[in-house]
Amino acid sequence: MGYFLVDIYPYVLSFHIMAVMSWMAGLFYLPRLFVYHAERAEKGDQLDETLKIMEFKLQRYIMSPASIATWLAGLTLVFTPGIVDWSSVWPYTKAFGVISMTAYDHWLMQMRKKFGRNENTLTGRQYRMMNEVPTLLMVIIVLSVVVKF
Repeated sequence: MGYFLVDIYPYVLSFHIMAVMSWMAGLFYLPRLFVYHAERAEKGDQLDETLKIMEFKLQRYIMSPASIATWLAGLTLVFTPGIVDWSSVWPYTKAFGVISMTAYDHWLMQMRKKFGRNENTLTGRQYRMMNEVPTLLMVIIVLSVVVKF
């Protein structure tokens, strides 16, 4: 099994990068939609209904498949012999970043459901602040993998 994983490594890595890019695009865009939803839409108006559809489709058809693909490809990379030096710090900081990113994604899912039920209580400013979370986590993840501290 180990040799097979080594042979397909470049393809799995490529797939992983593409999946991460798709997931991150959604993680950056969905909170932005929430800002518009919180600040400009009135419950039940056309904008409210349009944003609910956009948020649902973004999460269901782009973000969720991309996050699953990211995890599957990432775990495949982790199990590829010679890729991860477990005596270093970087695999653990990357794992922290990815698990935190996943928790953030699940928080976004909960917020989307609240908008769907007309129960949102956060302001546009709060969503703008939360929109910085994936950027900070991305910095941790990328530095962990590239610098390998």
